[in-house]
Amino acid sequence: MLTEFQKMRSGLLADTSDPTLRARLDKAKQLIAQLNSQTYLHSPEYRNVIKQLVPHLSDSSSITPPFYCDYGDGIIVGEHCFINFNCTFLDGALITIGSHTLIGPNVQIYTPHHPLNYLERRQTKETASPVTIGDDCWIGGGSIILPGVTIGDRCIIGAGSVVTKDVPSDTTVAGNPAKVIK
Repeated sequence: MLTEFQKMRSGLLADTSDPTLRARLDKAKQLIAQLNSQTYLHSPEYRNVIKQLVPHLSDSSSITPPFYCDYGDGIIVGEHCFINFNCTFLDGALITIGSHTLIGPNVQIYTPHHPLNYLERRQTKETASPVTIGDDCWIGGGSIILPGVTIGDRCIIGAGSVVTKDVPSDTTVAGNPAKVIK
């Protein structure tokens, strides 16, 4: 039998009121509070706190505080990435970011889905779909990337875009919803 955490990471309907999930969320929220109130990008404590929160962050990559996430351990960041301040990554499913990718301020990446039926939404259950961003991408400030989206290598996402569908490699998209412009 799968745990609620295993269900969540597998894209199955998971109960978010599960005590183990709540404890994981609480631990992450404590680390987020510490990161955002007691550190800054190049402070002596920064790397220790960020690695506890996001253990799959490459040593050559940085996430600028303030930063917000659900669990942190569902975020995988490649080499030489820069994630600017005030980003929110909801990592019920995995969020994978390739190497040499730049993410502007106020970017939001969502993996959770809530049931479409309003009666089912009243329950504490949701699913999550992974988000994958390739190598050498530039995600413009204020962009929102929705659950299940894959962005290929060398893509540019224009500032303020809402990415609802997969983006092939070597493509520039912009708008709400994001559309191919190059």
